[in-house]
Amino acid sequence: MKIFYFAELKQLIGKSQDLIIITKKKTVSEVIIDLRKKGKNYDYAFSKVTNIKCAINCEYVNPSKEVKNEDELALFPPVTGG
Repeated sequence: MKIFYFAELKQLIGKSQDLIIITKKKTVSEVIIDLRKKGKNYDYAFSKVTNIKCAINCEYVNPSKEVKNEDELALFPPVTGG
């Protein structure tokens, strides 16, 4: 599964994407829990950035949505305008 990070998440993690393999169905929330275990920068990024928005295959979804290994998952902080 390709995972893309945007904005503050990208800066805090230190890269724009990851490639992971999931062998069973997981929700977006479960994937984020797994990502937090990848290292201090991941754990810090996901603890600092709250209300993370997510999209699977370019479609906004709820974090309880299941993902498959073939999906692309985009994670980004809430966007504000001004």
